[in-house]
Amino acid sequence: MVQKYQSPVRVYKYPFELVMAAYEKRFPTCPEIPVFLGSEILRESRSEDGATHVIERSCKLNVDAPRLLKKIAGVEFVFFIQKNTVNWKERTLLIEAQNETFASRVVVLEICNYSVHPENEDWTCFEQSASLDIKSFFGFENTVEKIAMKQYTANIKRGKEVIEHYLKELISQGITFIPRWTPPAVCEKVASQAPSQHENSKAPSESGTQGSDKGNGGTCPSAESSPPDADKLDADYIERCLGQLTPMQESCLIRLRQWLQETHKGKIPRDEHILRFLRARDFHIDKAREMLCQSLTWRKQYQVDYILQTWRPPPLLEEYYTGGWHYQDRDGRPLYILRLGQMDTKGLVKALGEESLLRHVLSINEEGQKRCEENTSLLGRPITSWTCLVDLEGLNMRHLWRPGVKALLRIIEVVEDNYPETLGRLLIVRAPRVFPVLWTLVSPFINENTRQKFLIYSGNNYQGPGGLVDYLDKDVIPDFLGGECVCNVPEGGLVPKSLYQTDEEPETSDHIRLWTETIYHSASIFKGAPHEIVVEILEGESVITWDFDILKGDVAFSLFHSKRAPETSRKEAAVASTLSTGENVQLIGKSWALGVDYSRVESPLVCREGESIQGSHVTRWPGFYILQWKMHSPVACAGSSLSRVDDVLASLQVSNHKCKMMYYYEVLASKEFRGSMSSLESCHSGFSQLSGATTSSNQSQSSSLISR
Repeated sequence: MVQKYQSPVRVYKYPFELVMAAYEKRFPTCPEIPVFLGSEILRESRSEDGATHVIERSCKLNVDAPRLLKKIAGVEFVFFIQKNTVNWKERTLLIEAQNETFASRVVVLEICNYSVHPENEDWTCFEQSASLDIKSFFGFENTVEKIAMKQYTANIKRGKEVIEHYLKELISQGITFIPRWTPPAVCEKVASQAPSQHENSKAPSESGTQGSDKGNGGTCPSAESSPPDADKLDADYIERCLGQLTPMQESCLIRLRQWLQETHKGKIPRDEHILRFLRARDFHIDKAREMLCQSLTWRKQYQVDYILQTWRPPPLLEEYYTGGWHYQDRDGRPLYILRLGQMDTKGLVKALGEESLLRHVLSINEEGQKRCEENTSLLGRPITSWTCLVDLEGLNMRHLWRPGVKALLRIIEVVEDNYPETLGRLLIVRAPRVFPVLWTLVSPFINENTRQKFLIYSGNNYQGPGGLVDYLDKDVIPDFLGGECVCNVPEGGLVPKSLYQTDEEPETSDHIRLWTETIYHSASIFKGAPHEIVVEILEGESVITWDFDILKGDVAFSLFHSKRAPETSRKEAAVASTLSTGENVQLIGKSWALGVDYSRVESPLVCREGESIQGSHVTRWPGFYILQWKMHSPVACAGSSLSRVDDVLASLQVSNHKCKMMYYYEVLASKEFRGSMSSLESCHSGFSQLSGATTSSNQSQSSSLISR
């Protein structure tokens, strides 16, 4: 397996020329990097105008590996070939390095870039990417991989420290300004001006740190704002707003974020949300990506993003649900108090049903994320989880009512799948004797990482040192636990049986149904059997908008216009099938001819698995518009009878010749279509509020504009 690394953008608040002078001090040897034993220049060249300088070096490195492994490999040191290309005109440095030792067995590639900061020309940015592919190594492939990755990550941040060390050394020597490159024709003209520039120039540290610190201020951006560069993450931003991450954890975050940008057209979740899923899967990027994509689809399908605006708990729930937010803990995490022992879970389930309880729990989780974002901005440090204090005083066998426990397990499953790593600590106090029974039933459904955050106190053990005072300030501990703070959490009590629903079991489904009437529909697409929807436009300009996600396979989307409707029977079948079973529906008959019976009004758009597409079309003529999704079949390259390898592999990935998608469409009057043609501004827009930005397919957008 190929191991990959991608660094965030690291910023030096010094001009490019001064950073290059510090970088050159690393050669030919660098005592600050013990593994770097020395280097020698193999080749060197310059362009005629001196703007480009290329140096190729052989670098000798010491590897901290077991003696036995070195003896088997027959080497004490490893050699790398490093090619540095500096462009003084563009103010960039490209570093390309690859291993020379064991090149046939191990392939190590590294690319580094130094460039000018896009918002401050007196600052320098640094990026680094690398890959490691161990093909064979005397049966020690896994061992070599671990050693290589350990040493590489250990030296990543050390590299920045070394540059900063030499920058300080230059400044201590009085070197605070190095003039920029100028063409030879004007060198003599500016030579006489150089001393005055040197005298009048400020030290880079002064001009850099006292100037406008764009994207590198002392506080975290608000929840709606993005990091300094929408496409890249700044290392200072990560540390300030997301917390301390190892180099490999930073790399996983950046790589998953890049994948989401490519497949979700810019509508990506916030960085802290992506990071939660990575942590939940121990930074295994493929597992985290699968979990996150399933959660994003779930949020979109059931409109979870709008629950805080649309969900209003019924009065009965507000009176008898014994939970609520209560200040924050010592670490700045929002604090939620749940008096579970005082809650009549059986009565709530019988009176309201599982659906209402689940919606309420989801609204609590959404509110918790919102409070975390507010505390992050308020405290100036990352707050990504909350603390829950559960009081079990009063817990008895009534709480072990089987349908109630079943509902609890279902709620836990939904929360675990879609709100990972949001619980920072769970404090359980006054646990009675019946608690082990409940814990035995519930604990297998709770993630191991989450279980490790549980602290359980029986009796009065929560009082005094080692108890709540270690996690909560004394003025926050609620009065019913011996504190001085008045807590407004409802006291609960038994729900009157007169409020129970009439049926003994109001909900019999094996799975909790969130929004039973979701605005999204599902469809299957088969080879040779596209899925089609007809929209009738009677008169005037209208706007057809669409929003769909490809869940499996690759799909080609097109929009057609016809003056006559498809057969009535097929149209009725389409409506019934689409709204109920979500099966495949075909409307364009085999006898219809393109250009005669119907015409294309939107160019085909190839949509890859995992992509989310939004677009719109302004109609020019009345009639029938047909939205079509068909399976995308890769075609052979032009001028060749053979398919590309990528296309063959892509076709093999579509199992059973079947694609799946979920979609939503809407027809609006032209005057009612708010905003641009690149977004759905209707109240039913499925865009995730976890995202800071929304864009649509450029291809779909441009064709819509043409058809206007």
